[in-house]
Amino acid sequence: MKTILIKEGQEVSQNFDYVLDLVENPPRPCTGCWSCWTRTPGRCAQKDLDVFYRQYVAADRAVILSRAVKGFVSARLKNLLDRMIALFLPYITYRTGESMHLPRYERLPKVTVYYEGDFVSPEEEEVYLSYLKRTMYQFYTQCEILPMERFAEKEAAQCAKP
Repeated sequence: MKTILIKEGQEVSQNFDYVLDLVENPPRPCTGCWSCWTRTPGRCAQKDLDVFYRQYVAADRAVILSRAVKGFVSARLKNLLDRMIALFLPYITYRTGESMHLPRYERLPKVTVYYEGDFVSPEEEEVYLSYLKRTMYQFYTQCEILPMERFAEKEAAQCAKP
């Protein structure tokens, strides 16, 4: 099972098939040029995420270590999520009762998000969690979202599976 890690500078002892550190290699913001749909379908014209796109599409699982900043996903993670629009087609479907882009690929990895942050209220944390859930839903992705304290135990168990 191929597993990739997207992290925000955290140190991890587990081995992953590919690691994207958003602190060391912050993705540029989306420019809204739509090249990923017109000129270079499936790839951003900025090219800084070319390796990531290939690794993500080929993965069975993606693990995201997220740091909440001011009650929301960090700017680095938001840039990455925005730039993942390249993995979808410009066409819209209404099958789910709402508008959603069609997926470009038959299968995308399951995602587990581990998050850490100092939320000022339970409502603030719920906004953070709701954003991640809706984003992964729009990405047609099975997603589990857990506090960072669960990372070591859960990923150790995942690595132990045959």
